[in-house]
Amino acid sequence: MIHKRLHHIGVIMPSLEEAEAFMKQFGLEVDHKGYVAPYHAHYIFTKMNENESESPLELLIPTEGVLAQYNKGRGGIHHICYEVDDVQAACDEFVSKGYEMLEKEVSQASPTMKINFVRPKYTHGILVEFMEITEPTEDYLK
Repeated sequence: MIHKRLHHIGVIMPSLEEAEAFMKQFGLEVDHKGYVAPYHAHYIFTKMNENESESPLELLIPTEGVLAQYNKGRGGIHHICYEVDDVQAACDEFVSKGYEMLEKEVSQASPTMKINFVRPKYTHGILVEFMEITEPTEDYLK
């Protein structure tokens, strides 16, 4: 397996208000926020603790589409994400073993992240994301 580390756990939240209430309840702070256009969802990454011994959470707040319907609209734990050096190579490795990826092509999900997912039917029911940290692309700089 070519993963570097568990990067985050993705949790779908039904609304921004519920995401903020959850963060307040557990004393979590915002590291950064953004929008994942292909999945129609705002995201909030929480800060890691000071010694970086835990992975952050990614709180996803969908505006429409399949993520908004997740768990009948109630949200919940959605995926785990492994950071990799090369997301395309990780996808190719899994496809060569007979697994299918969720997307046909790697997605530039934000200015600094490329992603794709292994379909959960190949991973014992767990949606697994591969993420590569990148420099902003020309498309996101315009």
